[in-house]
Amino acid sequence: MQENSTSASEVRRASGWLVPLGIAGIVLILALLAVWLLTNLPDANAFNARVEKLFVENDDLTTQAEIKLLEILAQSGTAFSDTLSGYRMVILVLLIFATTLMVATFVLLVMLVALNRRMAQIEQSGIQVSSLMISRGENTVYLNNMGFRLTGAAMETLSVLAEARLDDDILSGAEIEAIVSGRVAAECDESAGATRIKRLRDTLGNQLVSELLVRNIARRGYMLAVDKDVIQVV
Repeated sequence: MQENSTSASEVRRASGWLVPLGIAGIVLILALLAVWLLTNLPDANAFNARVEKLFVENDDLTTQAEIKLLEILAQSGTAFSDTLSGYRMVILVLLIFATTLMVATFVLLVMLVALNRRMAQIEQSGIQVSSLMISRGENTVYLNNMGFRLTGAAMETLSVLAEARLDDDILSGAEIEAIVSGRVAAECDESAGATRIKRLRDTLGNQLVSELLVRNIARRGYMLAVDKDVIQVV
């Protein structure tokens, strides 16, 4: 248990450093990209400067048509300047939006990795049960103060497993069926006990809880994967 707790703490510490560093890296990369894009966009007044240069260099353009043409060019330059300013704002908004999405995605990925590691640790060590109280009268099992209502058959199966765990025994399917039915194990079928275990897991409902609580030991049988000191049968 101490080793698993240490591993979980190391995962949390690593995740704690990884998240801010990753977010800082994403923000820095996108900030550099924004600076590069904005600095490489043409100057908003570049077109106006060219039109002004035309006015200065061609002061001999005096006809009405030539003056009208220069006025149209000046208006086009103003429109181009306004459009380019709008493009700059659109680029900034898109970069902010992309930064937000990438940060959120990164945080979610880190959380998923940490959760998967934690699930792997739980699968290896089993559920950390502080109390397991079996109430026959209520047909209810209280697991860490969480109540699970069971059928009569499921309660019998769980009670048999709890008593076997108190004696440090592992029961085969035939032995479970024999104890519940009151017959000799040699006369019972292994599949009957396996069916009782399946129904118990189905009654518990939560697949993770049921699979880890009722452990199947290959070629030996079934047992409760909890400390026998926390088991109470009332």
